[in-house]
Amino acid sequence: MRRSFAEAEIGAIASSLAPENSCVIPDDEAWTAVLARDRACDGRFVTGVLSTGIYCRPSCAARHPRRENVRFFADGAAARAAGLRPCLRCLPDDVARDERAVLDAIAAIKAGETTALAELAARSGYSPSHFQRIFVAHIGLSPAAYARALRQERLGQALAGAERVTDAIYDAGFSGPSRFYSAAKGRLGMTASAWRDGGRGVTIHWAVMPTSLGPMLVAATEVGVCRLSFNEDETALQMRFPHAVLVQGGEAFEALLADVVVAVETPGDHSHIPIDVRGTAFQEAVWQALRRIPPGETRSYAQIAAEVGKPGAVRAAGSANGANNVAVLIPCHRVIRSDGSLGGYAYGLEIKQRLLDKERETAGE
Repeated sequence: MRRSFAEAEIGAIASSLAPENSCVIPDDEAWTAVLARDRACDGRFVTGVLSTGIYCRPSCAARHPRRENVRFFADGAAARAAGLRPCLRCLPDDVARDERAVLDAIAAIKAGETTALAELAARSGYSPSHFQRIFVAHIGLSPAAYARALRQERLGQALAGAERVTDAIYDAGFSGPSRFYSAAKGRLGMTASAWRDGGRGVTIHWAVMPTSLGPMLVAATEVGVCRLSFNEDETALQMRFPHAVLVQGGEAFEALLADVVVAVETPGDHSHIPIDVRGTAFQEAVWQALRRIPPGETRSYAQIAAEVGKPGAVRAAGSANGANNVAVLIPCHRVIRSDGSLGGYAYGLEIKQRLLDKERETAGE
């Protein structure tokens, strides 16, 4: 059975609290995490600074100590047994408290008890601003954005089995249709009923353009690009949107198409090009992280998982990467394996390598 978004988030955080995860990673990896101030390693170990007598989170913002003065401990208890005291700046002993506060907030949001930041913060004893920071650090979304994403995911699940769209909207937790359409405006591109029916009633303009990387399919709704792929044609588009009205070309579409061709042939910041994509909350968080990778740079699947607040979900991050429907504009080609190898790519490793080469050449000019 497929786990819901909320269940996956709770499982990821809960696993970080398990005793078997309270262990020191190899010293060279731990030191690398400290130098990077990697929040994903908070709770996995603490950094003992023998010259000052304190221990810190790996992500502590204080000035880095000299390597010879550092020793790594499994947790605060081990560091205190060695005679060290907790850092008053990063409060390393509060890591587990932070995680449990986030778990409690997720449970409250999922149960429909509250989504108000002030109320969620009060449950944990934190200020609203501090609670917002720790929630985003763990989940990759604010509490309000998480609640919206959860409702959208529940709506997608409800639409699949509902006879009426209105019933699905209420089942997903919206107070009424007007609240749903207000929340969805500018985001979905398709109405709820059109989404349920595979694009029924939606017009999608498309074209196949020759590029230096081979034939490129570009398709767009009135909101933005909904498909960008290589070596595909109208048949592939029909399979994805079987009930949509597919129109080849179109005057309004031509300007958008020209922008997309430039984005492929001349790498750079093309975030102004609108896109119309839909996925689970976790997938969309991964796609947002991909769009933040600067041209000419790469990230590992592990780094993407950590950035969206789920450091243990490396495989899930890879799956979300592969589920991307809009190549280049959501640059999944910028994600590689931790060992530096390319990993996979839906359109072949040759195209992935050529995209990376183009971006590195442009960045180096």
